[in-house]
Amino acid sequence: MDASLISILLGSFTGIVLALTGAGGTIIAVPLLMFSLDLTVAQAAPISLLAVSLSGAIGAWLAFRQKRVRYRAASFIALIGALISPAGIWLAQHLPDISLTLMFAGVLLFIAQHMFRQSMHEGKSEMSTQHSASPCQIDEASGRLIWTIPCFRALALSGTTAGFLSGLLGVGGGFVIVPALRKITNLPILSIMATSLAITALIATTGVISAIIIGAMQWPIALFFCTGTIAGMLLGRMFAERLAGPRLQQGFAILAGGIATGMITKVIWAILL
Repeated sequence: MDASLISILLGSFTGIVLALTGAGGTIIAVPLLMFSLDLTVAQAAPISLLAVSLSGAIGAWLAFRQKRVRYRAASFIALIGALISPAGIWLAQHLPDISLTLMFAGVLLFIAQHMFRQSMHEGKSEMSTQHSASPCQIDEASGRLIWTIPCFRALALSGTTAGFLSGLLGVGGGFVIVPALRKITNLPILSIMATSLAITALIATTGVISAIIIGAMQWPIALFFCTGTIAGMLLGRMFAERLAGPRLQQGFAILAGGIATGMITKVIWAILL
C-alpha cells in the first residue's frame, strides 16, 4: 500500500482515538508509525508532535471558547516545557533506537495501567484528591488560582516533565499534565482537561519547531498523517459523548498495553537475531 495512504489511515485512527479517549490518545501515533512505515522512534516522534500540536490547538480553541482553559497556568507550564523540549529532541537524535523504544514502551505501559485503573473507579467522587492541601487553590472571590511559591514549584515540575518527554518521545504530555493538575490543584476536571490540551499544543509546537530546525521532520509522511489525524479527531468528536465511558477507556488501555508489549518483543527479537 502507498505510504501516503497508510499515513492518512494511521492519522485518522489516531485522531479518532484522541477524540474518544482524550489526553494520552496520540501516544499510539509513534508505535503505529514505527510498525507500519518502519520508522525509528526518533523519526516518528516529530511527526507525532506535529499531529499533537495541530489537534491539541483545535481542541484547546474549542475549550477556550467555552471558558474552560486556565490560560495563565497553561502559559506558565507551557513556557517551562517549551524550554525543556528541545533538550529532549536533541537527546532523542543521539540515543540508540533500542533505548528509545524501551523507554517509550515503558511510558506506554504506565499509561495503560493508569488508564485502566482509573476507568475501574469511573463515576466515583475524586474530590478527596482535590482538598485544601493542594498547593494551587482557587480563590473563591475571583475564581482564579492563588499563585504561591509551592504552586509555582509544582506547576514548573509538571512543565519540566511534560516538556522533556514531549521532545524525547514525541508524546503530547497530557498523561503527565492531567494527573499532575488533579493532584496539585482543586480545578474541576473539565477545566483540567481543557488546560492540558492548551499546554500540550504549546509544548508540542516548540518541539515541532526544534525538529524542523535540526532537519528531523519527514514532511511527506507528516503532512498526510496530520491531515488524517485532524479529520479523525473531528469525526470522533461527533460520537465521543455517546461512546465515551469506562469500557472505552479500558479498551484503549488494553490496546496501549498490547502495543507496548509488541515494541518490547520487537526489541528482544532484534537483539536475539
